[in-house]
Amino acid sequence: MKFKKNEGRIDRALRMIIGLTLFSVGLFALKGQILIMVFGLFLFVVGLIGFCPVYVPFGITTRKKS
Repeated sequence: MKFKKNEGRIDRALRMIIGLTLFSVGLFALKGQILIMVFGLFLFVVGLIGFCPVYVPFGITTRKKS
């Protein structure tokens, strides 16, 4: 199944940075808080692939039209 990208460059970069930060904080500072780590990993992966499933029902896209 192929998903149409719906995130722009800045959106993707911010998600990846915030995701890695949350994952690291959950792992090290909060001594393995699984929920924070999973949410951080989710944000990182969503930023990596460029498709946000939360945007779909609302018809949101931050990607510029080419």
